[in-house]
Amino acid sequence: MSERYDAIVLGVGGMGSATVAHLAERGVDVLGLERYDVPHGYGSSHGIARSFRLADAEDPASVPLLRRAEELWAALEADHDRQLLYRTGSIDAGPPDEPLVDGAARACEEHDLEYDRLSSDALSERYPGYRIPDDYEAIYQPDGGYLVPEECIVAHVNRAHNAGATIQARERVVDWRPLEDDGVRVETDRDTYETDRLVITAGAWTARFVEPLADVLEPERQVLARFQPEVSAHFEPDRFPVWNLRVPEGRFYGFPVHGVPGFAVGRYHHREETVDPDAFEREPTQADERLLRDFAEQYFPDGAGPTMRLQTCLFTNTPDGRFVLDTHPAHPQVVVGAGFSGHGFKLAPVVGEILTDITVDGETDHEIERFSIDRF
Repeated sequence: MSERYDAIVLGVGGMGSATVAHLAERGVDVLGLERYDVPHGYGSSHGIARSFRLADAEDPASVPLLRRAEELWAALEADHDRQLLYRTGSIDAGPPDEPLVDGAARACEEHDLEYDRLSSDALSERYPGYRIPDDYEAIYQPDGGYLVPEECIVAHVNRAHNAGATIQARERVVDWRPLEDDGVRVETDRDTYETDRLVITAGAWTARFVEPLADVLEPERQVLARFQPEVSAHFEPDRFPVWNLRVPEGRFYGFPVHGVPGFAVGRYHHREETVDPDAFEREPTQADERLLRDFAEQYFPDGAGPTMRLQTCLFTNTPDGRFVLDTHPAHPQVVVGAGFSGHGFKLAPVVGEILTDITVDGETDHEIERFSIDRF
């Protein structure tokens, strides 16, 4: 006889660990299955820092979700022995009338968030590490910062364990299929399980388990660089807010020095490489380094010292850059959280809450219509 659970969560990364924790705290007998370690460095939820920005230019309607995530991060941190969220403020900058800048300002105005609109000179005077063109503008929002992703996963897993969840790493899910009793059978490379509900939070591997998303989700190779600052004081967390910057070379983002040497620089859609998550160039190259160094030398010259670290990760993009938080169109006992498009980690605890609501109650009070699977 296969072992039976109330719910199984496929993938215990940023979103999966939060979901397992929320399910367990609701009294659900839940099993989390992870093909790699917990946490691991093969997906999207690693790399020392992930941004937390309330001024969400990509989707100002997400600010209420961000506020809820802020509450949940604080509660999780209160039960953990290490800090999870570091407040630095956030910067969204670019040329006049740039959607990134106007979108950040609109998010602040629509949701009564404190912010400052800064000229290039005012930004550099306040935060000397930044050197943006003279005609650029920046939105500074004081509540932004960064999360430590691996530590966040550990905190969620600890909470899940304390609430009675079972989590098994190094166990790869091979397939799942619906049962006649409206449950699901899950086959792994080690065993077979049955469950009333299946939650799929498998990151870049999700499309393999959710056929309607097979031609929708696009895993993309990303690289983050860390350069040792020439003027170290300018890149410490108290003098260097997390940032997004739109320039002719693309849209870039980064973080202050934290945990390891060097301040961090990345480019959204790094080299526009859609990849197979099991077969791509994980080791960063000199071409990756050059792209990010050229940018740093021009816009953060005091930070563009020796290379300290290069690391790859994966984004899983949707065509419109919005998430998928919904039930499977053909199998309502299967819930899907996917397509976080490089800006989802900051919402992990509220995503876990939403997926738990759908799994347990069939609905959620959060506004998630724009994340439906059938919009594609």
